[in-house]
Amino acid sequence: MATLNVKVVPGASRDRVAGRYGDGVKVQVSAPPEDGKANKAVIKVLADFLGIRPDHIQISRGHTQPRKVVAIEGMDQATLDGKLAGLTN
Repeated sequence: MATLNVKVVPGASRDRVAGRYGDGVKVQVSAPPEDGKANKAVIKVLADFLGIRPDHIQISRGHTQPRKVVAIEGMDQATLDGKLAGLTN
């Protein structure tokens, strides 16, 4: 299982992985940060980006914070790092 630090920017104009952010990634979502809407959008964006099913991604820390740690089932850290290698800041 791989883990990823995520900085979430809710209320953005579109949903996307916006690039690297420190040792993780920045994810912009159009959903507001209420009732778990932004969290669900983050999971969908990451699943699409990584080419995996959304149910393989769980938020393990930071459910109510903009900085989160997500756990990715069925992917090792080296594979995740390879998928993120092309991102820039």
